[in-house]
Amino acid sequence: MSAVLSPPPRRPIRELPDELVSQIAAGEVVERPASVVRELVDNALDSGATQVTVRLLAGGVRLISIEDDGCGIAREELPLALKRHATSKIGSLADLESVATLGFRGEALAAIASVSELQLLSRPAGQSSAWLLEASSGELRPAARSTGTTVEVKELFFSTPARRKFLKTDATELAHCIEAVRRHALARPEIGFTVWHEGRLVEQWRPGSRDQRLADVLGEDFLAESVAVDHVAGPLRVTGRAGIPDAARSRADWQFAYVNGRYVRDKVITHASRSAYEDLLHGQRQPVYALYVEIDPTRVDVNVHPTKIEVRFRDGREVHQAVRRAVESALSAPRAAQAGVNASDGGQASLPTLRVQEAPMQMPAWRQPSIPFAGQRVSDLGALWDPVGRGDARNPDAPVGWGATPAPAPQPLPQGDWPLGRAIAQLQGIYILAENAQGLVVVDMHAAHERIVYERLKTQMDAQAIRSQPLLIPATFPATPAEVATAEASQATLEMLGLQVTPFTPKTLAVRAVPTTLAQGDPVELARSVLAELAQHEGSSVVERARNELLATMACHGAVRANRKLTLEEMNALLRQMEETERSDQCNHGRPTWRQLTLRELDALFLRGR
Repeated sequence: MSAVLSPPPRRPIRELPDELVSQIAAGEVVERPASVVRELVDNALDSGATQVTVRLLAGGVRLISIEDDGCGIAREELPLALKRHATSKIGSLADLESVATLGFRGEALAAIASVSELQLLSRPAGQSSAWLLEASSGELRPAARSTGTTVEVKELFFSTPARRKFLKTDATELAHCIEAVRRHALARPEIGFTVWHEGRLVEQWRPGSRDQRLADVLGEDFLAESVAVDHVAGPLRVTGRAGIPDAARSRADWQFAYVNGRYVRDKVITHASRSAYEDLLHGQRQPVYALYVEIDPTRVDVNVHPTKIEVRFRDGREVHQAVRRAVESALSAPRAAQAGVNASDGGQASLPTLRVQEAPMQMPAWRQPSIPFAGQRVSDLGALWDPVGRGDARNPDAPVGWGATPAPAPQPLPQGDWPLGRAIAQLQGIYILAENAQGLVVVDMHAAHERIVYERLKTQMDAQAIRSQPLLIPATFPATPAEVATAEASQATLEMLGLQVTPFTPKTLAVRAVPTTLAQGDPVELARSVLAELAQHEGSSVVERARNELLATMACHGAVRANRKLTLEEMNALLRQMEETERSDQCNHGRPTWRQLTLRELDALFLRGR
């Protein structure tokens, strides 16, 4: 039988003591030892440090020591540093609205000192000696130290034992502390970081370039299995690296996003980056990436969450589009075009460094007629998918470029000029075997041709504005206040997507027009999906996703089928088209279209050289 809580007795309103106020603030800021590490490393980086050393005992519960070689704190300012809302980083509302430092609240040291035994040792340049401040007693005495600051936090949560009971094992807390430092290390490659635990060195990252730091922190494989991103869109710049689809993981634990050097968990950036992988990942696989967004500080509000891990953008749609386009463009170049450029690199295809431009990417000059969506089907598919006008319109199942008249044999070229090599055989009517400079290439011909057809259909559709079809009878539906507000605030975005959704009554919305290509679907379901995405992510890909699903179905049905016998000329034509088609490394469903077996791997299979 559940107990019924009785209302507490009436108590007078009174001001809380400072210590209790600080402990309440600590509940927001200090969740576990890793929270302390994050806040103190923030301060170290804001001080201009070039080397940060973290020392831990018992996973940070018994001791957290953060040493830096930054500017230090003057003797007379040390007591003030431990007071609540005391900071050197902002001094006015204008400063708060354009924060350029990691910390700015002035709460961290006071909150940490209220739930631990804290010592603050610091020496600025030009001061004769360092000074040590005991937070519990307020005692200030001289000490020995070079320029910089050391903050020691002992016996975390000793004054609030109930909080300490919620901590995990030392190994788990250590892992969280290392992760906190790792996130800072990825943002500041020019700064060295060292982590010690129980007197043992557990992590060390030396200063270097961003790519070197990514390799040191995430491993060389991340660098080899990712493409560089550098995209400028108005006041925004997005840089970093995006993992190729083959590097995707089952969990979203390798997704690092930074805004002006601050690690954030932001739904706009997360949704934008995930949508860029929409037709490249198989099943529920999660992409890996490290993305850095640079934006005018006045266009982003970092004063949203006590831990400063969440932000709010002035124009979320602008950020969403920039991040999505940056990742999409970086992933668009086919790695097949680089498969055979270097036969001496141990079988790893070198990945080109891409600088994303605002101008649309130039596509091969395919001669394609327009796509009439009559009843969601395309007439004369053979002509539509023929890259050079030689297709056989009487045979819709004919592969791209293969008509009744055989194509002329390709001119002899050096083997290295064809990254996917020359076709040598067809296996079981399913796979194409080709020889290139590195060894053997195996191609799933249906998956590869499906992607080629799909990309051509998308290119042709993208060249046209989304046309809207008015509904004879508007479709009305009961809407929540959030849906009504989103529809009213996003009229321009909805019109760009080919939708017209207007208030019908204070609690009802009416769908008056839908995109022409989706006219046969459920207008209410479409409108609800778009409004939900707009409300959550300030950008929607529902219409594009639905359109692409339709095009993917058409491409799947029109692609060359398994068990179809192909000539060598036909197989070579498919290989050449793969080298020129965007995203040709995965089919529309995220499965790989080709694999490389190097000579070294083949030799190992037959124990050659042993």
